[in-house]
Amino acid sequence: MPNIVKNTTLPSLLDILAPHSCRGCGHIGNVLCDRCKNNIILENSDIKIKTPKSFPPIFVAGQRIGLLDNLIQDLKYHSVRAVAKTLAILLHQTLPRFESSTTIVPLPTISKHIRSRGLDHTLLISKHFAKIRHFRVEKLLIRNQNTVQVGTDRQTRIKQATKAYSINLSIKVNPNTTYILFDDVWTTGASMKAAVKKLRQAGAKKIIVAILAVSDINQ
Repeated sequence: MPNIVKNTTLPSLLDILAPHSCRGCGHIGNVLCDRCKNNIILENSDIKIKTPKSFPPIFVAGQRIGLLDNLIQDLKYHSVRAVAKTLAILLHQTLPRFESSTTIVPLPTISKHIRSRGLDHTLLISKHFAKIRHFRVEKLLIRNQNTVQVGTDRQTRIKQATKAYSINLSIKVNPNTTYILFDDVWTTGASMKAAVKKLRQAGAKKIIVAILAVSDINQ
């Protein structure tokens, strides 16, 4: 049976009893109000990442600065789960429409980070996004080793990324399926490039890359 992730994310009781305030303007109700969300989209509508011509189409929600960076950090490092749905909505409004058979493949998070944070942020965002678009989420990629890339230099990150992933052999790759490879942040692009290569080697023909934020728009 395919290893399909069910969409089981539900708002916590704490979210209901203690509503969040917008990280941008302080408006009570959500971690990001519609006005601030639209500002992020408008301000970052022309962001492009330089990639080889052979690289799949890539869509970016914004630059990793200010409000967007704060939201990502809230989810990753402070376990504010409500942010995951907000970021999924932002992703939904950034990406074009795709066929309903599209499958989301989140880049796997290092196991020790999941244990220390109590969540897998890329998987959580992917599940919310899949629920919005009626897509499937599949853990097609497996993290091979706990190579921590945060803070390392560019060449080290690239070297680590080439060995970081393998294909989950319990899931069959369908060459007719569109796969959206998703990650929260693009720094050097090494992780995503390695993931694209693995997925292509496994037989995927139609790949889309989705990124929430890019650290350096000049890369």
